[in-house]
Amino acid sequence: MTDENSHDKTERNRQLATGWQGRYFEDFEIGDIYKHPYGRTVTETDNVWFTNLTMNLNPMHFNEAYAAETEFGERLVDGTFVIALAVGMSVIDVSANATANLGYDDIRHHAPVYHGDTIFAESEVVDKRESDSRDHVGIVTTELRAYNQRDEKVLSLERTPMVLKRSYADPSAAQPTGWPEGVGTQPGDLE
Repeated sequence: MTDENSHDKTERNRQLATGWQGRYFEDFEIGDIYKHPYGRTVTETDNVWFTNLTMNLNPMHFNEAYAAETEFGERLVDGTFVIALAVGMSVIDVSANATANLGYDDIRHHAPVYHGDTIFAESEVVDKRESDSRDHVGIVTTELRAYNQRDEKVLSLERTPMVLKRSYADPSAAQPTGWPEGVGTQPGDLE
């Protein structure tokens, strides 16, 4: 006997549903702007760990007494952490199907980032072209911009990945990008 809240597999129409597969080269259009999902609040731990991991010895990032005497009055978040965070936020829209990143250019820090700031990022497609040496990819250049919760631009840079063309990709609901063949629920499991 089953009740209405039962998870009885025979009463449901189960199917593998395809999720977001990322953009392929053909999906990019010059002028498109992608507002990347999810803001991320930067914590003190993020800053201290990243500063220590990268051996950034500027006391502005890890010495509260020192930083309190500067024009900022407190520690600043390591700028390379802000770059890494903004680039990471953009992957879902820009480079989930990249085969390589060719460059990061014109990097500018427009305003400081403090512990507790929430960062948001967007990318604008500024150029795209066929690869001269590889038929399976194209080259896309985006301007990546990051803002804090006060709508202050804190970072901008140009990012250029090689992005896979759709005809060379073969993702499916049973084997999405990054999953080895045969892992997890397979079509035969649903019969």
